[in-house]
Amino acid sequence: MFKAERKKLQAPFFVISAIWIGLILCLFGCYPAIKKEARSPEEALKSVKYFLPDFEDDLDQASLELAIRRNLYYLRRLPPDHIFFYGPECVPCYRVIDTQETILRLLAQSPNPKALRHQIMQNFLVMKAAGQPSSGKVLFTGYFLPTYEASLVRNKVYRFPIYEMPDDLVTVDLSLFKKKFKGQKLMGRVLGRTVVPYYSREDIDLRRVLAGRNLEIAWLKDPVDVLFLQIQGSGRLVFSDGTTVCVGYSASNGHPYRSIGRYMIEKGYIDPEEMSMQKIREFLHNHPHLVQKILGQNPSYVFFRILDNGPLGNIGVPLTPGRSIALDASLFPKGALGFIRCKKPVLDSQGKIKKWVPFSRFVLNQDTGGAIKGAGRADIFWGSGHYAEVAAGHMRHQGELYILVKKK
Repeated sequence: MFKAERKKLQAPFFVISAIWIGLILCLFGCYPAIKKEARSPEEALKSVKYFLPDFEDDLDQASLELAIRRNLYYLRRLPPDHIFFYGPECVPCYRVIDTQETILRLLAQSPNPKALRHQIMQNFLVMKAAGQPSSGKVLFTGYFLPTYEASLVRNKVYRFPIYEMPDDLVTVDLSLFKKKFKGQKLMGRVLGRTVVPYYSREDIDLRRVLAGRNLEIAWLKDPVDVLFLQIQGSGRLVFSDGTTVCVGYSASNGHPYRSIGRYMIEKGYIDPEEMSMQKIREFLHNHPHLVQKILGQNPSYVFFRILDNGPLGNIGVPLTPGRSIALDASLFPKGALGFIRCKKPVLDSQGKIKKWVPFSRFVLNQDTGGAIKGAGRADIFWGSGHYAEVAAGHMRHQGELYILVKKK
């Protein structure tokens, strides 16, 4: 009798305790919740008021000011009432401009991180990327500006072309047919009275369907160089007379991007723990008979154009090393000011990675990429040179992404 009565008295206590524990877990983000992939801007960004980052920046202030000024060049070319979608917020362009001009003024005052954080908390809306459904984190990778020896004419050494955009490549804006397809486009070619998919990588590289059409910008030594140039989206070509040309993304054939790295892991060619751009190149160099088969796993193909001032991102302004990032353009606002926390490599005296250390910095959303899809992916532009190549080739770390806009 006594035990039964005690159980009755304890039941409400256990219920209340469970409720409080659930609330605490939810508040601190530890409660296991089933998340779904973000499919719209409203789902990609959520406003946060607590547990904000400290907004400490590991890079020099001058590079941030340069990136913002380049960004403002893009924004000022748009109508002032042009709408950007910051999560559920519809933000006019003039408010985005005000956001970044305000940051420039705060930087000019040289505030310490604590003062800057106070200003941001008082005057800015901070939104956090939803991240990947499994972790809530953003997977950061990197890209850089590679340099390749090239030739303007084909010969025994330089046999692999990079092409400019063909004139039979057409873009179909699906939103013109139905509003539900807003933002969706198809790339293809006209065949008779219909539009069909454009040529795949195998069609272009193996069947040489574009040969003889005077589309070659230059010729490279290695088909792997062509692929990596396409993955990076831009590069510097050095010719035998010492002249250089910068080329950048012009268009793609519209086929889906498929990672050859993932394919090589599935085939057991490379251990997942060792996967990097350098490992891919090493394996392909040692197994030339597999090169075309492996490259053909990615049907996506990129066409280039010569740049006067580059490399350029998808908003048409030069990228700033360490400050420019690439995000999914269907989910995140172009030209947005962001803040990231992740890890970067530290190199030893031989130029090899010694360790990875945490870092944080302000960034600008100035680019996109075929592999950068969803609210849980981001690509950092590291610039050029050895460090940039190592960082871009090995970076694959979880982190956090925040987007900032000034309050109304």
